[in-house]
Amino acid sequence: MREKRLQLIVTFRTTADAMAMEQACRERKAPGRLIPVPRAISAGCGLAWCAGPDCREVLKGVMQSIGIQEEDMCECMV
Repeated sequence: MREKRLQLIVTFRTTADAMAMEQACRERKAPGRLIPVPRAISAGCGLAWCAGPDCREVLKGVMQSIGIQEEDMCECMV
């Protein structure tokens, strides 16, 4: 079983936004991966971006550059 760590979780209003985030992060080699939304979090879309807690500003920059807005951005044990 994998050990849980504190992670930055970014949720989105739509699946399209989550998929756009995944593509943009791959293109820019930004850290993280797409995951199902953790049970502890409520979100409009069932997908979330998961990255280290120190990646907040990088991910905000990626979202701003492609014109999407997160639903929420929080730290959670995943």
